Amino acid sequence: MSQLIELRAGRFTEAADRFPFVADDEAAPAGDIIVSLARYQAEGEALASDGRRVGVLVQSHEAVEDLAYDLPCIPVVALSFPKFRDGRAYSSARVLRERFGFTGEVRAVGDVLREQALPMVRCGFDAFAPADGSSAEAWAAVVGRYRHVYQRAADARRPAFEERAAGARVLATAEAGHGL
Repeated sequence: MSQLIELRAGRFTEAADRFPFVADDEAAPAGDIIVSLARYQAEGEALASDGRRVGVLVQSHEAVEDLAYDLPCIPVVALSFPKFRDGRAYSSARVLRERFGFTGEVRAVGDVLREQALPMVRCGFDAFAPADGSSAEAWAAVVGRYRHVYQRAADARRPAFEERAAGARVLATAEAGHGL
């Protein structure tokens, strides 16, 4: 069972992988699994009818929109990074969280590096299978490295321009209250 880093309630922890990936040519073992998008579309209902929870692995060239109808029944969507510089999985994560309101686990798999932690979290990933063997503490340090962000994302962090505007309003209110 491979190790994962999970982000739950704002904390990174290392956890055992409860959803192992099963290749298309392998028989599905008992218990929860992740299968390819093609296998899920062909066998998803049959696999789930055996009492297991079935997650889906979406490759970077595949569309998460193909899962829209089934998302309420899917506990995990694993988005693949074939190379660290391939950013399509970031867009897929945002589509899952923002367009479809997906509340299940969004897992980053493939060439996943600690340096990608902050943008992954901001796009909605909450589980990571790091390729570099880094620890949960290292991921937390990378995510907490910068105080300010400069644009909106799938997370609730306010961009710097909104913080500045809110600070200016507080200052103006205080000055008005003191007759300045």
